[in-house]
Order: sequence, then C-alpha cells, then structure tokens
Amino acid sequence: AVSHLNNHTDRLLPSHASLCSVPRLKRAVLSWVPVLSWLPHYSFRENAIGDLISGCSVGIMHLPQGMAYALLASLRPVYGLYTSLFPVLVYFIFGTSRHISIGTFAVISIMIGSVTEKLGPDSNFMGNGTNGTVDYDRRDAFRVQVACSLTVLTGIFQILLGVVRFGFVVTYLSEPLVRGYTTGSACHVCISQLKYLFGVKPARFTGPLSLIYTLVDICRLLPETKVPELVVSLVALAVLIVVKEVNDCYRQKLPLPIPIELIVVIAATIITHFCGLTSKYSIDVVGEIPSGLKAPQAPDVTLFSDVIGDAFAVAIVGYAINISLGKTFGLKYGYKVDSNQELVALGLSNTVGGFFQCYSVTSSLSRSLVQESTGGKTQVAGVISSVIVLITILKIGSLFEDLPKAVLSTIVFVNLKGMFKQFMDVPTLWKTNKVDLLVWLVTFASTILLNLDLGLAVSIVFSILTVIFRTQLPRYSILGHVSGTDLYLDTDTYKEVRAKEIPGIKIFRSSTTIYYTNAEMYLEALQEKSGIEIGKLLTQKKKRDAKLKRTQEKEKKKAKKEAKKQNKAISHLSNGTFSNESEMNERRVSAGQKRQSQGNGVESLTETPTNGRVNWAYQHDVTVSDSDSDTGGHINTQASHSGDEEKATHSIILDISTTSFVDTVAVKTMKNIFRDFGEIELDVYLAGCQACVVEQLETAGFFSESIPKSRLFVTVHDAVLHILHKLGRGDSTLLSFTYHLLLLHIVKCSCPPFLSGFVLHHSDVTSRGQTVCHLPPPPPILRRLAVQLHTIGRHWSPPPSVGENAPP
Repeated sequence: AVSHLNNHTDRLLPSHASLCSVPRLKRAVLSWVPVLSWLPHYSFRENAIGDLISGCSVGIMHLPQGMAYALLASLRPVYGLYTSLFPVLVYFIFGTSRHISIGTFAVISIMIGSVTEKLGPDSNFMGNGTNGTVDYDRRDAFRVQVACSLTVLTGIFQILLGVVRFGFVVTYLSEPLVRGYTTGSACHVCISQLKYLFGVKPARFTGPLSLIYTLVDICRLLPETKVPELVVSLVALAVLIVVKEVNDCYRQKLPLPIPIELIVVIAATIITHFCGLTSKYSIDVVGEIPSGLKAPQAPDVTLFSDVIGDAFAVAIVGYAINISLGKTFGLKYGYKVDSNQELVALGLSNTVGGFFQCYSVTSSLSRSLVQESTGGKTQVAGVISSVIVLITILKIGSLFEDLPKAVLSTIVFVNLKGMFKQFMDVPTLWKTNKVDLLVWLVTFASTILLNLDLGLAVSIVFSILTVIFRTQLPRYSILGHVSGTDLYLDTDTYKEVRAKEIPGIKIFRSSTTIYYTNAEMYLEALQEKSGIEIGKLLTQKKKRDAKLKRTQEKEKKKAKKEAKKQNKAISHLSNGTFSNESEMNERRVSAGQKRQSQGNGVESLTETPTNGRVNWAYQHDVTVSDSDSDTGGHINTQASHSGDEEKATHSIILDISTTSFVDTVAVKTMKNIFRDFGEIELDVYLAGCQACVVEQLETAGFFSESIPKSRLFVTVHDAVLHILHKLGRGDSTLLSFTYHLLLLHIVKCSCPPFLSGFVLHHSDVTSRGQTVCHLPPPPPILRRLAVQLHTIGRHWSPPPSVGENAPP
C-alpha cells in the first residue's frame, strides 16, 4: 500500500510542478510581450529596407495628421505630435499586428474633443478685464488634463477587458453598426472643421441636436467669412484632392506615394511666413510649438468620475476600429492577430501615453494602407515613424508656428473621403439585407442627432434588439419525407423535390433556438401548423368526461333504486304469489335491457378506429348532441377527418436540431406540450437534440416517467421508423431505404451491425447517393430483418464497461 501511494504521488508531482515550470513561464511571457518572440528572428535582409521606407513615409504622414487631428480634440497641435510618438513605441512591444499604424484618428479625436469642450468651455475661463477675453492658456491646460485623464481611464478599461479575455465584446458591434457610426462621426468631424475653413467663430452647443445647432449657426455667420482663409482653404483642398487621386490611380507605378500633405504644410507655412499673411489678413495660425519633450505627469484622478462613461465608449470604439483593421491585414498575409492581446496592447498604449500628455489612439486606415503599400512588413516600421516624429518635436517643431489652421482643416477633410464613401453601403444593404440597413440608418441618425456617446449606446441597444426580434420571429415549418432518402424538408419550400408528409405523423421544426422570448410563439405555431387546437380539444374532452361522469352517476342512482326494490321484493317473497314474482322478474329484465342500451351508448361515444384508444385530436370537429346515447353514439366528422386510420394524426415529432440551448421557460413549454398532447392521446417525440441540450434537459428535470428518454431520437428519420414499427405497419419506401443502408453497411464492414455496436440511426453512413438507391429491392424476410435490426439499434446501449452516458 505504501509503494502504491508513493507511485501515485510520483505521478502527481510532475503535473503540479508543470504549473510553475520554466517552459510555462516562458510561454506566458512571450504571449504577453510578443516582441520577444519575433524580434530575435527579425530578418534584416528581407524586412529592413521595406520597414525603413514605409516607416519614413508613415512618419511624414504623422506630422500633418497629428497636428490636424489635435484640433479635433480641441487641443494644441503639438499634443497631436506627442500622441504620434509614445503610444506607437508601446504598441511596438505589446502589439500583434504587423501592418497597422497606431496614432491619431479622426473619430477618436472628435470623441475626445466633445469631452474636453464639455468640461472645459470658454465660459469657464473668462478674464477679469472689462473686455471679457478668454484665458486661452488656462483653458488649454485644463483641456489637456481632461484629455489625459480620459485617455488613462480608457487604457485601464481596455487592459482589464483584455486580462479577463473579454475581447469578444467587439462582436456586439456589427459591421453595419461600426460603418454607420464612423460615417456619422465623419459628419461631426466635417462640421467641426467648417469654422476654420470659413474663418468664423460659432457658438458652442452641447447635448442632443448640438450638431444641427452648430451647422445652423455656421450658416448664420457665413456673411462674416474671412475671404483670405477661405482662399487658402480652397487652394489647399484642390491640391490635396488632385494629388491624392493621382496617388490612387498610379499606385502600382509610383515607388512611393507623393507626400502631398507634408508638401502642402511646408508650402503653406513658407508662404504665410514670408508674405506676412498673419499680420495683413489676420489668418489664424497654429502658434507656438514648444521644442522638446515634457516630463511625464500623473492624470487628475478627480476627473475620472466625470469622464468614466466617455472613457468606456472611447475604449470600445477604438478597439473595434483597431481589431477590424488588424484582422483584415492578418487574413491577407496569413498571421494571427490575438484579439485579447490587442486589447492589452492598446490599453497600455493609452495608459502610458496619458502620462506623457497624449490622448487616446487607435489605428488609422490611411496610414496603415501607406505602411502596407510601401513595403512595411513588421512593427519596426512604427518605430521608424516615431523617430521622424521625435526629430520634428525636438528640432524643427517651431518652424511650423506660422502654419494656417485652415490648411490643417483641409487635410482632415480630404482624409474623410473614405468614410463618406460608406454612404454607398445604403443601396448595397437595401439589396442584400434590410435589417442590417436599418441598423446602419439608425446608427447614423442617432450619432448625428444624439452626439457620439449617446449615439453609440442607442446603436448597440438597437442592434441587440434586432437579434432578439429575429429570434422571436423565426420560421416554423412542417417537414415532409423526400422519397428514397432520409431527408425531411419543408413541405412548402421544397415542393419540387416532392417532400410529402407521412400519414399520421406531424414533423415540426423552428428555425431558431427555443427560449423565453419565443417559447409561447413556438407553442402557438405548433398548433397552427399541425391544425390541432389543443385548448379547444382539452375543453371538449373535459365536457365529454363530465358528461360521462354524470351518466355514470345516474346509473349508480338507478342501480341503488333497483337494489332497494329487489330488497323489498325479497322481504315479501315468503308471502308473495306467483304473479308478483313474475312481475318483479319482468321489471328486472326491462331494467337490465335499459342499462345495456345506455351502456352501449356510452361505449359508442368513446369508440375510435384506433383499437380502443381515444384520439381526441380528431374529434375536434365532431358534433355531439344530447341524444347521442339514444342514437348509438354516432359521430359526424368533416371530410378532412374522415376517421381513416392512415390519415389520423397519432404522433408529433419536434425537430429541435436548430436549438443550441434551453432555459427554464423552454423546458416548461416542452413539458406542457408533452402533457397537453398526451391528454388527447397524441405521442410527442424529440429529434435532433444536441448533446449540450440533452444535458440541460436532464439538469432541468425534464425527463420523467411521463416523458421517458425513449421519446428522444438522434434524427427525425429514427423517430419516424420507430413510430411506424410501433404501429405495426411500415412505409415500404422508408423500410426499403433502411434495408439498403443495412446492406451497404454489411458489405462495407462484413459484420452485422448489432455485433459491432453500430447504430443504424447514427450519422456514420455518410455516402447515401444514388448508388444505394440502385440496389435490388429487398425480399420480405430481409425487410423484416431490417425493422428488427433497426429496433435493436435504436434501443441498443453500450455495456457499463464503456463508461459513456449515451442517451437511449
């Protein structure tokens, strides 16, 4: 015993030790820090040139986009450059996508801007002078604190979701929802930049319909447009559009796309500086850009309570954009993008960036496409782009102080072209899926009318409701057998393949899972499709039972009276005459004949053509009068239910192969179906149950003496064959097909199925094409053998030594 215990302990020790083994620790570190897995194997010969070129190209794009998108966040342009530096380096260490470019993005920037303007409006920073000017330095410093606090809290949310493996949360943001939301956000971005293009200063509005109010105010201020800024905007816009179209048309021929954004920024800065446009025409420029990096600073945690809702919205939207773009490139180039690790990487990028006065980041489609098209193959391209941004911040940032803000606005406008192309989703969705079109339109409208935060919440709720409504309104059908196969198809849809109902058997199927939202509809559809109104039939049955009970009570009373009369007759028997005895006998005979007549009336009421079984389902259209007992119990039926045994429904098969789970309401509904239909003498069977559903039914206590497991079948075909065999009559086509399967298996395996443990109704026989149907017709003895073997296979269960809990 001691040696046995020692051996058992020795076997257990390695498994416990492996939990803290060095290989396990190494795998964990490599999964959390992916750069350690791919950087040691980096091939300079294959990847260095492409990463260098693409890194420089993306870095050049970061400069104008970073400064332009900072204006969307209501921050100074230099903070856009910071955002293009630190988060990119963090993603290089923890990210898993090789081609996406992390940094500023229009949608996230406008979401940040809505929060900074809401918590830091100009009215809170008015000077004490008589002119009431705004203290811009104090306002901008507070808005930076708001943006950093929001960014850190966003990163914390993303890290927590990634640690608990909650990456699947993005699945609730469907593609129509994301595209509708980004399109609506693009409209917000567009309208927010109109003030720079026209040189006007509209009032600030918050809350629902704020976008509409802003647009109306800008239109009101159009007569005050600054013509010089409008001219600068139109010239820059024209140049950007033309050159970007050239880049798109000649993408295959150009070695590198023309960096027109950087060229326009440099040209506009030089022209504005040397022509004195700022002093002559009061053109609004970027202003002071400090050189060098700022020391890290902790966020203001007192602002967390004010931005917690917006932080969660930014976390979800940023991750949805990032993972969708990352998985697109992953599928294209054949590598895996870990959704949970992407959450952690994006969260760390935002958390670390928040300490260095950056705002929230995500991937950019335009920069990612440039990084891919210029030869970028790894995350090293992101590091090189950060070096370009770092050089700009340290050395040449001050040279862009005379850059007109109108030029940055035109850069934002041109980069929104891809989002505005998403309006073409509307005609496409109209042709393909109108429910998805409705999700797209509701998302777009709610984003426009209710702002970005409320719009996102309404969109998610509406999208989930569409899923619920789809499960509440499934398609119900009655299945019919396709001759020569074991297929059972919708009789309405597949008329061309001659799917016909089997006489006496109703096979009912729902197209979705049965649970609490559609359980009642399932029962109603079952009654409607089968033509059996269970409530009406149960009421009729109760009336008949009550009438039968009253008749029996009358018989008992009459019997008691007769007994009393007989007792009186017996008491006077000694003094009676022959005539009295004769009269008593006559009364007794007449009473017996009357009872027999009434008894025959009762029997005829309950007689059915099913050998004594009362099938109330096919008496629902029977007219019973009060004189049934006098007329011998004759029942008048309609032509549709003539009482023919071949046509009378005796069994119902519920095909629940589409059900993936059941709740307590569904289990209760199933029990009611078995109980109610059983009371009217209809047998109910379940077919196609998945293993998980069977386990849930067992846990919920569904099976009992009234609902045995023998009512459960693997396929519909098994249930049909079982019912036909139980009735003692088999459909020749079905039995012939079963015989052919049997013959094919015997030829294939060279052994009887019941000896090898083979069950006929399992899906082991997958090749059932025309070759099976061409076998010779079976003789009668083999047909009977097929039926018997099928019965054995249906009720066969493995011996206890196998250790499997297969349902019977």
